[in-house]
Amino acid sequence: MAVLNVNIDHVATIRQARLADEPDPVWAAVECELAGANGITVHLRQDRRHINDRDVRVLKETVACKFNLEMSMAEPIVKIAEQIRPDQVTLVPENRAELTTEGGLDCVRHQQRLAQVVKRMHKKGILVSAFIVPASEQIVASAEAGCDAVELHTGMYANARTQKAVARRLAELVAGRDIGLERKLVVHAGHGLTYRNIDPVAAVEGLCEFNIGHSIVARAVLVGMRPATREMIELIGKHHA
Repeated sequence: MAVLNVNIDHVATIRQARLADEPDPVWAAVECELAGANGITVHLRQDRRHINDRDVRVLKETVACKFNLEMSMAEPIVKIAEQIRPDQVTLVPENRAELTTEGGLDCVRHQQRLAQVVKRMHKKGILVSAFIVPASEQIVASAEAGCDAVELHTGMYANARTQKAVARRLAELVAGRDIGLERKLVVHAGHGLTYRNIDPVAAVEGLCEFNIGHSIVARAVLVGMRPATREMIELIGKHHA
């Protein structure tokens, strides 16, 4: 059964626009859980542009469902994860100048470091997922490094503009899912998914967890966090009754 993790980073983005204390991502997490979300995701960036250390600490104490921490493999962030002990970390590449995460983690190039981080997370009882493009070599490298899961980057699908391009990107996700399952990995998906484009991806069997943030927070500004979350859960759930 596929489930929804809501990324609440951009609740913090609104807060940081005024360097104020509201809206609090912790409040948003409660609303997401009340709507039925299976998990809460936040990205603790090195520049702390939205989510900060206090957010991560309080969310760890208050989130009753799965708490997933997106993070780079930079040593200071790895140490924070060891201290906080989220249920899961999702390892991502990080460029300080980017608006959002660009591309997937290069698990082939950074396999040695990845294996070290995975080992350290496992010592703390933390599951590890790698955010990667759906390429066979990246999926295999993730498995060889000891990851428990991979999150397939759906940004290329989200940016596809023709039916042919959409079909090609969906086929890549299906192929990635197959390789991941063959390697005994749990397969997640996320990035750029919206209320308008989630349906074909949600219909792909074997994708068990979706990480969606910006689209939900954007709709929540107009309708509220709980209704926005519930609507996305319903769109995903109709393929996984």
